[in-house]
Amino acid sequence: MLRVDARGDACPLPVVKAKKAIAALAGAGEVEVLVDNEIAVQNLTKMAKQKGCQSAAEKLGEREYRVLLTVGEPVEAEAEAPVCTPDARTDTVVAIASDKMGEGAEELGKTLLKAFVFSLTQQDKQPKTILFYNGGAHLTCAGSPMLDDLKALEAEGVEILTCGTCLNFYGLTEQLAVGGVTNMYVIAEKMLTAGNVVKP
Repeated sequence: MLRVDARGDACPLPVVKAKKAIAALAGAGEVEVLVDNEIAVQNLTKMAKQKGCQSAAEKLGEREYRVLLTVGEPVEAEAEAPVCTPDARTDTVVAIASDKMGEGAEELGKTLLKAFVFSLTQQDKQPKTILFYNGGAHLTCAGSPMLDDLKALEAEGVEILTCGTCLNFYGLTEQLAVGGVTNMYVIAEKMLTAGNVVKP
């Protein structure tokens, strides 16, 4: 059994740590996760269900919970496939063209966009790709307030792409901290072939 102490960790870190522990099992086994709030318990239980794992939760004390994740053996025909990791992405592209969401107060817009990106980490189904261009290019670079959430999404298989022309324009080429660099041809192609395009 692997043990993960995620007490005191802000969301989505308990889920991220649990997934890393599941991957470290490299097969069947159990992962025990300690957390300090019910929301983390719910998120871990939801993640387990999404990935086909069994879960059991219990309250150990005030602000102390234990979640036991049980991972089964893969079927023999898929022995080399990762255990417990179905594709949780939808055929959706999220296009972010600014460092804020909506019109009006700039500070509020930045808060809303950060909350939107965080909310993506909490969905049962995540987007296939997130595109960043124009002012949105700042959000994938060093100092961005949402780097942890974007890295969590990338760890889940979400493709993070930032416009290279935009990075050059803002002098951010060397500061890219998550995902890869793309061009307008690929941005157009991703949008045109997506089942759904979301522009927050």
